[in-house]
Amino acid sequence: MLFAFELSGEHDVLPRKEVFACLSMEGLQYNEYASFDQCLVLDITGEAIEKKLIFIAGRLAMCHHIIKTACISELFSEKIIEMCEACDLSEHLSKGQTYAVRAKRIKHHGGINRESIEGKIGGTVYRRGFRADLQNPDVTFRLIMTDKAVFGSVIASVNRSDYELRAPHKKPFFYPGVLMPRVARALVNISQVKANEVLFDPFSGTAGILVEGGIVGSHVIGIEVRRKISYGARANLDECKADYSLIVGDACRVPLKSSCVDAIVTDPPYGRSAAIKAESLHELYSESFCEMYRVLRSGKFAVAVSEKNVSEFAKKAGFSMVDSFDQKVHKSLTRTFTVLYKD
Repeated sequence: MLFAFELSGEHDVLPRKEVFACLSMEGLQYNEYASFDQCLVLDITGEAIEKKLIFIAGRLAMCHHIIKTACISELFSEKIIEMCEACDLSEHLSKGQTYAVRAKRIKHHGGINRESIEGKIGGTVYRRGFRADLQNPDVTFRLIMTDKAVFGSVIASVNRSDYELRAPHKKPFFYPGVLMPRVARALVNISQVKANEVLFDPFSGTAGILVEGGIVGSHVIGIEVRRKISYGARANLDECKADYSLIVGDACRVPLKSSCVDAIVTDPPYGRSAAIKAESLHELYSESFCEMYRVLRSGKFAVAVSEKNVSEFAKKAGFSMVDSFDQKVHKSLTRTFTVLYKD
C-alpha cells in the first residue's frame, strides 16, 4: 500500500533517512515509489502497518504528516479534479463518516489556489454522499502540491511544536553550539534505538541528544569531561524526566563494560578550543571511536555528526560504514552525518 510522508524540508537528506530508519526499526518493508520535493511516497508492506505508522509519527521530527495515498496526478487543476472523481476512497472513508479537505503547496509548485482546489475536491467527495465537517471531521484528506499532486487521507501527524518548546535556550541550562532538538531526534531515530534500550553519547555536553533519547523511552548514558557542563546536563535531563546516567570522565577511557549499549549517537568536539583531555583531536577521535566500538553491541548502529571526516577513525576501530551525508550549516561550517554498524 502507498503512503506519503510530507517532509519538513529542513534538510535535503536527513528527513528521508529518518523515515527509512523508523520503518526498519518497526519491521516494515518498503520500496520507494516516488520522491518529490518534500514528499516521499513509499510502498509499505508488513503487519499492522497503520498502527505502526501512528507510533512512528510520535517519534519523527522532520515530517509533518503521514498520508495513506489514494492517487497521484499531474499538477494541473483539471487533472487533480479528474483524479479525485475517479479514485477509490473505500479504504479512506466509511459510510456515515464526515470529512474535510486540506491542501498544501510546496514552495513554488503548481500556482493553484489552495482554497479553490480544496472546495473542488470536497465537492467530488460530497457528491458520493458524504458530509463535510470542517471543524471536527472523522477523516482529513490532504492534497500535497509538489512536483505532482499527491492525494490521500491523513493517518498521523507529527507534533512539531514540542520541539520548539525544547529549543536550547528554553532549557534549564544553555550552552551555545549545540544541535537543535529536531536534528538530535532525527539522529536518535536513525540509530534505531528503541524504548527500554540503552543509548550512549560519549560527548554528551548539555545532553541535547540524551534528552531526545530519553523522551522516546531509552535509558541514556552520557560522558562529559567538563564538570560544570555535566551539572547543567543533569538539569536538562531532570526536566524531561529521562532515565539517565551521567559520568564526568574521558571518552577515550569509557567506564562501561564491552557490548553493553544498544545505540550510540554523538556530536564529538571539532573546534580548536574544544575542552579535551587527549593531546590532540586525532588522538581523541582515534581512541574514542575504539571505545565506542567496544561498548556497542553487535548488530547495532552508531551515528556521529562532525565537521571532521570520521570515516577512517571509524573503520580502524572496526565499524562498517552504512551511510554518510552532509548539512551546510553556514558559510564556514558543514556538518557530516556518518552512520556506522558493528557486525
